[in-house]
Amino acid sequence: MMMPIAIMMMVTMATTEMTTVALSTDKMSSGLGGGAASATVTTKNACHPIRYLSSRADPPLVYTYEVVSKWKHDPNAFTQGLVYDYAGDCLYESTGMYGESSIRQVEIETGKVQKIRRLAHDHFGEGLTLFQGKLYQMLWLTNAILAYSKQSLKKLGVQMSPMKDGWGLTDDGNTLIGSDGSSTITFFDPITFKEVRRVAVHDDDMEVSSLNELEYVKGEIWANVWMKHCIARISPSDGRVLGWIILKGLAQQVEYDRRARRSMDVLNGIAWDGQRERLFVTGKYWPTLFQLKIGIAAWAEAAATVEEARKQCIPTVAERRRYGLS
Repeated sequence: MMMPIAIMMMVTMATTEMTTVALSTDKMSSGLGGGAASATVTTKNACHPIRYLSSRADPPLVYTYEVVSKWKHDPNAFTQGLVYDYAGDCLYESTGMYGESSIRQVEIETGKVQKIRRLAHDHFGEGLTLFQGKLYQMLWLTNAILAYSKQSLKKLGVQMSPMKDGWGLTDDGNTLIGSDGSSTITFFDPITFKEVRRVAVHDDDMEVSSLNELEYVKGEIWANVWMKHCIARISPSDGRVLGWIILKGLAQQVEYDRRARRSMDVLNGIAWDGQRERLFVTGKYWPTLFQLKIGIAAWAEAAATVEEARKQCIPTVAERRRYGLS
C-alpha cells in the first residue's frame, strides 16, 4: 500500500550555476513509509550528498476472510495451541483448564482425537509448537515448557523459558517464539532456552497487548488477540503490526454439537499448512474447525477502515483491567 509523503529539501548555495538533484529511495519502504532517502545535489564545481530519514511506517492492511471448509472439532477442548504437521497431515492441539489440560493429535477431516496425553491436574496447557520433530507445550502462570515425542506424545522433559508466563508459542525454524499475554514477543534459543531478543508489538504508536496463540506464517508472526475477533500480522524484526485479519461473524458460523458441555469461549487457535497454504482456525470450546481464505478487505487502504480495525482489535487499558490484566 502506498502512503503519499512529501519530502522538502532546501539547498542554499553561493552559486548561480545550474544544479541537478538525484533522489534515491531504494532504502525506504513502499510509499516512503520508513527508512532513508539519499539525494545528490550536483553543481558545476561540487557534489553535495543529502540524507533524509523517515520514521513513518505504512499503516497496517486490513483483511477479511472466506470460509473454505468446516470440520467437527471437540466442543469440550479449551483450545490454547494449534499446529499443523505435514508428515501426518494432522493437527496437534494443546488444551487448557486445570484438571482438563491435554496434548493431542487430531484428524482434520473428522475432528477425531487420534492420540491424547493428559497433563497433571496442576498444569494448565497453553501454546504449542512443533520444532525439529518434537512438540513443545507452554504452561500458564509458569515459565515451564514441556517437550514431547511427536509419534507417541511421550513426555521427554521440561525446560525453563526466559518468560514468567506462557500464553502462545511458535517458531521460525531456528528460534522459539513466545507470548505472555502482554505486548512483548520473546525469541529464545531452542537448545539453551536463553533469551535471544524481544520485540514490543505496536500499531503506529499504540501498544498491542493480550497477545495469545501464535503461528509463524510466511515470515510473519500471526497472533490471536485475547477477547478479540482479530489476528494480528506482526513483523518479527521490529514488532510492527503489518495487518489486521478481522474474523467478525466467524463464531456465528460454528455448527451446534450436542456433545458440548460448556458455552463457546473466545477465538483462539491458528495453524498453517505451508505446503498447501491452508489456514486453520478455531476457538475455545468451539465445535467447529475452519479453513479460511484471507483477502484484503474492500477499501482496506482507507484511513477510516484502518482506524475501525484498531478500535476492534487493540485492547484498551480499561478492557485489560476488566479481565484482570495489568
